[in-house]
Amino acid sequence: MIEREKHLTDPRALRAYAHPTRMRLVGLLRQGGPLTATQAAELVGESVASCSYHLRMLAKYGLVEQAEGGAGREKPWRATARYTSWPDHSDDPAVAEAAAALSTVAAEGWFARVTRAIETRAELPAAWQQAEEFGDDLVHLTPEELIELREGIRALVDRYADRAADASLRPEGARPVHVLRVAFVSREAPLPGERGEPA
Repeated sequence: MIEREKHLTDPRALRAYAHPTRMRLVGLLRQGGPLTATQAAELVGESVASCSYHLRMLAKYGLVEQAEGGAGREKPWRATARYTSWPDHSDDPAVAEAAAALSTVAAEGWFARVTRAIETRAELPAAWQQAEEFGDDLVHLTPEELIELREGIRALVDRYADRAADASLRPEGARPVHVLRVAFVSREAPLPGERGEPA
């Protein structure tokens, strides 16, 4: 049984996962695995040897494991969890630095996917084009309210989480949809009145 979440706290594991090919491999195994190194190589456009190496590194930190069947390079691999998480904050400088590097690699990967989605949006049926969302909001929150908002959004998405592992739960016409959750304090200079200054 696949775990819900693998939480990384070891700086070595964080640095090992902070590699675009490794993140892509884990994503492929979650979505369509198990896969052999040969199958994964075809999907990511890397050599079989490269994918084998990356899969072994991921296995070293518990992100993937060998599945039943196959032999040698043809042994299938599977993800160990549906999600990977890492610290948002750490007093340990090594953990904080490695987590920030991993977050940057993840953000770069998501930016590339969002850009591709926008560039190829016209290829989708009209219903999907109208259903997709590319937007943002600026709200004024306390840290506690931001946590409450974050947990509320997670709860909404979790209503559909079981469909990832059980295709029988997916209604007709359902497709994989990436839902990004990004919330950060604005780093721009505040306008008059935003921090209690007179407008």
